[in-house]
Amino acid sequence: MSQNHSIRRNIALLAATTLAVLAVGSCDKAQELTNKGGSTPCSEFTKQDQSKQRVTVRKYLEQDTKITPTASPDTVDASIAAITLMCQAQANPDTPIRDADLTGILVPKK
Repeated sequence: MSQNHSIRRNIALLAATTLAVLAVGSCDKAQELTNKGGSTPCSEFTKQDQSKQRVTVRKYLEQDTKITPTASPDTVDASIAAITLMCQAQANPDTPIRDADLTGILVPKK
């Protein structure tokens, strides 16, 4: 194999790896931008995978409760659990997740 062929192959491999990394990062950003946060209905939230639920809850906490965007993983996990319980108890699947009562659990009472 010639040295030129090897160099071209390495450049192609590097380019492919770079594009893959950018695509994954872009998907996360796109998912965050299109996510409804607290407006997400229970029916949609319960169908989301764990990764998307995390994005939804982080956005909800940031927008509706004024918790910083760097909410601790424990806060996010506890919020997901509370929202999931609320959604399971709802008769109306269109109830937005912002209706989960997190006051006093994760968010200080006003």
